[in-house]
Amino acid sequence: MSKRSLSRSVAVMMFAVALTPAVALAEDAAQKGQWIPLFNGTNLDGWTPKIKGYALGENFGNTFRVENGVLKVVYDQYDRFNGRFGHLFYKKPFSHYILRVEYRFVGEQLPDGPRWAFRNSGIMIHGQAPETMGKDQNFPVSIEVQLLGGGGRGERPTANLCTPGTHVVMDGKLVKRHCISSRSKTYHGDQWVTVEVEVRGHRLIRHKVNGETVLEYSQPQLDDRDPDARKLLAAGAPKMLTGGTISLQSESHPIEFRKVELLVLEE
Repeated sequence: MSKRSLSRSVAVMMFAVALTPAVALAEDAAQKGQWIPLFNGTNLDGWTPKIKGYALGENFGNTFRVENGVLKVVYDQYDRFNGRFGHLFYKKPFSHYILRVEYRFVGEQLPDGPRWAFRNSGIMIHGQAPETMGKDQNFPVSIEVQLLGGGGRGERPTANLCTPGTHVVMDGKLVKRHCISSRSKTYHGDQWVTVEVEVRGHRLIRHKVNGETVLEYSQPQLDDRDPDARKLLAAGAPKMLTGGTISLQSESHPIEFRKVELLVLEE
């Protein structure tokens, strides 16, 4: 088999796993109707880091860690951020589910972190398999539920939508803007915030903040203008995203998660 054929086969296999609902649903069939804790409150079992510039599985600077029952994203072992965006991937893909997290921003952003990354993180859904990411790739091709914290004054909604390598449809129109703000309130300080993401394959994705619906869209799909998405398309990945990986971001500002849980939905 040629190198090109092998690469195509691997990519297709990865996306077949990530985009086939049966993979996740079969293992969780006995737990339908029950919330599944993706984070066990003790360690990072079931999660794998991928930080820009490092191999899959290398947790540079102990960026992702668990302390006192909380999953933390911290930078106390960094001299500078240096564009080292990171993602912590859950071990299994999902397609139809509700994901619920409780998070808060704490501390100070690294001085050389991007200005836009102040009190900024995210939950990546419908993502590519981490094995298919380039070593120096900034973000997985995915749908991002952007988490933002207020700066003490002014409005800064959370549970927004960003689209690294993807597009979505809203109000019947294909949206190509990279980020779209939600209708949420602004949450200043270090308070805990609950975000739920209802995902029904490609038919509907709904964001909720503290129980209030703040954003809805559908038909997530690969953006054929994006270099990383084009690689996936060239390898045979389907354009329409019906499922995929879940990951948590590190973008230069410390954030904590005390709950990450999932409820599998019927297709």
